[in-house]
Amino acid sequence: MNESHLIKRLIEAFQCLPGVGPKSAQRMSYYLLERNRDGGRRIVQALSDAVEKVGNCKYCRTLDENEICRICANASRDRSQLCILETPTDVHAIEQSTSYKGLYFVLMGHLSPLDGIGPEDIGLDILAERFAKGMIKEVILATNPTMEGEATAHYIAEMAKDFDIKPSRIAFGVPFGSELEYLDSGTLSHAIMGRRDL
Repeated sequence: MNESHLIKRLIEAFQCLPGVGPKSAQRMSYYLLERNRDGGRRIVQALSDAVEKVGNCKYCRTLDENEICRICANASRDRSQLCILETPTDVHAIEQSTSYKGLYFVLMGHLSPLDGIGPEDIGLDILAERFAKGMIKEVILATNPTMEGEATAHYIAEMAKDFDIKPSRIAFGVPFGSELEYLDSGTLSHAIMGRRDL
């Protein structure tokens, strides 16, 4: 089928999203053009506003339209705790599902020497400056349980110790309500190694 140039561009634009292949992009494009042009206009306006106005918080580096995000600006947050995460979506996940009331620092990635990503590329120089101010007493390392995430957590833990800051690692393991027989060996291994006293 010979699609118009504009439709083809729209389909290609949708394919920049993670998990959206050619068929999904085509389906979304035709849906908006055939059935929901108002929805398409709202998407265009919201995307345009976000791309123009959203930046990184100058303290924690998460995404926000303000220079200082709402979490960092909130005086009731515990400024002695700092949770280290890989992405802004991780901040959202923790805020939605826990009672954590400290502050955050978003790395925007993880250490990966093979990909040429070093400490400065993920803001560890900025993090060291925050450590040096002396307000932080505990660093909670919540990087992903991957090889790169573990290496990043270890690197930051060593940095924290240099500033007499207590490093801790979030627990990984058995999800609440699950049965052991259905868990994979990696999850069980993490659960056993990360066990705690009762």
